[in-house]
Amino acid sequence: MGWSRPLLAAAGILILAGGAVAGLARFSHAPMPGEADLARPARAGAAPDDDALFRRGREAFYRETFGNEVFLTDVMGMLDGGLSLYEVSRALTLLAGRGTTNLQVRIARPVTIGDRTYQPGELIATGLDVARGSLFPLGIRTSYDRGHVRMGITCALCHAAFDPQSGKVVEGAPNRDLNVGLMMALAANTTAYYMHGSTPSLDPFRTDPERTVRTREGGRQRLPDPDALEAAAKVEAASWPPGSFDSSPDLVTNPTSIPSSFTAEGHPYGWSGHAALGPYRGLSALNNNVHALNSDTTAQADAALALFGLDPDVYLGTLLQRAPSPSFRFDPKGNKTPSQVLKAADPTPDAPGLNSYAVLPSAPSANYVTTNGLVASAPGEPVGYANDAMSAFQNSLWAPAHPAPQENLAEILALGRAVFERAGCAGCHAGPAYTDHRVIPAPEIGTEPSRARSFARTEASLAPPEAFAPGTPFPVPAGTRPVPVPLEGAQRAQVQLAWAHAGTPGGYKVPNLIGLGQSAPYLHDGGVAVGPGPEHRPGIAPLLDPAFQADPAESLRALVDRDLRARVVAANRALPRAVKARVTGEGHTYWADAGAGVTPDEQEALVRYLLSLDAPRE
Repeated sequence: MGWSRPLLAAAGILILAGGAVAGLARFSHAPMPGEADLARPARAGAAPDDDALFRRGREAFYRETFGNEVFLTDVMGMLDGGLSLYEVSRALTLLAGRGTTNLQVRIARPVTIGDRTYQPGELIATGLDVARGSLFPLGIRTSYDRGHVRMGITCALCHAAFDPQSGKVVEGAPNRDLNVGLMMALAANTTAYYMHGSTPSLDPFRTDPERTVRTREGGRQRLPDPDALEAAAKVEAASWPPGSFDSSPDLVTNPTSIPSSFTAEGHPYGWSGHAALGPYRGLSALNNNVHALNSDTTAQADAALALFGLDPDVYLGTLLQRAPSPSFRFDPKGNKTPSQVLKAADPTPDAPGLNSYAVLPSAPSANYVTTNGLVASAPGEPVGYANDAMSAFQNSLWAPAHPAPQENLAEILALGRAVFERAGCAGCHAGPAYTDHRVIPAPEIGTEPSRARSFARTEASLAPPEAFAPGTPFPVPAGTRPVPVPLEGAQRAQVQLAWAHAGTPGGYKVPNLIGLGQSAPYLHDGGVAVGPGPEHRPGIAPLLDPAFQADPAESLRALVDRDLRARVVAANRALPRAVKARVTGEGHTYWADAGAGVTPDEQEALVRYLLSLDAPRE
């Protein structure tokens, strides 16, 4: 990936931000590394079932946003708060093609988050990965359109990582230091994501009797004070540890650790196993969820009454009253409702929200295939084709081989496998990808209960599972009816548990064990963490600086050693930020330690064995 003329021209566009380059009508770029730049090319895995589908999947993984740059730039203001286009561009230019796992960017404008004020010129660790020789972060699509620069996100932002030791990109590896919570907290309008934080009611913020909005039923309700709610939303988002993301709009701060995309034989998907139906055993549903639910919160307006107890226009007014773009900003003193403001500026006015969606008749209800009845789709190709293509690509990804001692390696791994069997790990971590595909009730696994109930609110308006038939063109022709998706017997019970429906407490799926060397820290909350270096500090505190990442071997040891785990849990309980984010490291109390009759040498062999699992078993 050399410094080509197009890339240098792109850098100029970014830095000048439309001033001297206004003559260029449109430009768009998202980096996609070549095969020579990969630690382990995807074709080393299972052969794709369709070459064109596989190629589209890889391209979509790196470059498809489904239009989320509009929400992120115009509504949330990711480049209008503490971060700016100029400062991001400056940091990329100064990197000079060296590559990094953690792009350092100067603060452009002062931003206060809780009791901390970030001052202009201060460097922050974004955790953005930049491949060697590139001028753009992995997973960021930059667009220039007649003086307006936008940045959108793709799957590669969270699920591809630069490895500084090899100088290669690891496709499918979670971005373990991505500081997305802080970056969202630095945005101009973090309120646009407030429903992912612990703000159970807007009532404490409704302090101005003059700041009202007309509801869809014709009445009037107060809007929250925009500055007070913004301050609260910033604190909640900033609590997310690096390498985690809160993907559930349940009015509770409970981020989950970014998972790997080494997905073959790893179904069901999502931390709870909620993505279980549809193409690729639910993987396409998980891919869709990112863009239909997580990258455009305006799409939830029609479901706001069921999910948040809010009139749709109260919900939209709350999101839009601080929007940095005048076209999207709602003024309570104006003559338009928030819905009218959104529709006037919406690039996709025929669908809810701002992204490009095919809309099921059951929308905005969830139906176990899609959390809101929307299917992120690209015009000119079948409904959901990009999601299916990404599934085919992801299922072809294997983890790089993890470094291990070469002397007596075979004997060490054989011993580790024996300990794995003896300690009972294989009871759940069975099958080709070391998972039996079950969802375990939260009380049984012992992990944080609120996270397991993230989708509970959707039950009130749940629709029968359905999807558009394969090959349905997008835009969807008028009158096209979806087809039912079968859900029977034991699978129904598991899906209901994953969604915390039918009176269940919710649960967590048994994760696969492929690529553990790439995915520390462990458990769904990422709380089982031991810091790097000779100190090996327990808990997530050392990882709050994205310059440090969890030690995979020591963190795995904490997963199976009760004494070390107790130190991890105690450290997390003593950390206010971990408490706010509900990151505990508790649960999964299955031990391979002295108390279980496992010697230190056997435990070490088990850890080395687990780190060696880089591909599914045949």
